[in-house]
Amino acid sequence: VQLQASGGGLVQVGDSLRLSCAASVRIYSSTVMGWFRQAPGKEREFVARIRRGSGTSYYSDSVKGRFTISRDNAKNTLYLQMNSLKPEDTAVYFCAADYQGSWSSRPSEYELWGQGTQVTVSS
Repeated sequence: VQLQASGGGLVQVGDSLRLSCAASVRIYSSTVMGWFRQAPGKEREFVARIRRGSGTSYYSDSVKGRFTISRDNAKNTLYLQMNSLKPEDTAVYFCAADYQGSWSSRPSEYELWGQGTQVTVSS
């Protein structure tokens, strides 16, 4: 497995979770890595992305100010810290790697995907 996401679970409104995405060295060296999510019956949605070199990050409007994407280069691991969770954050969360560095929010620009981890926020 080249991308392994973990850390999902069932939480209450306002709680926090931290997702992790462990990657092989080759995958982790990709220029851009991102998090996406997909709720039942909906299309896959961009959440956040981060550039390897500069650490520059970008967020969707729906999570800006609540979620933080980061990467630990020593551990080849990508993280998504999620605070102040809302019921609308309920989804399967995926990490993905963009080798070309397109810096895009489109899922089609990411070449490799992890298997997803379920996040459920209960009210």
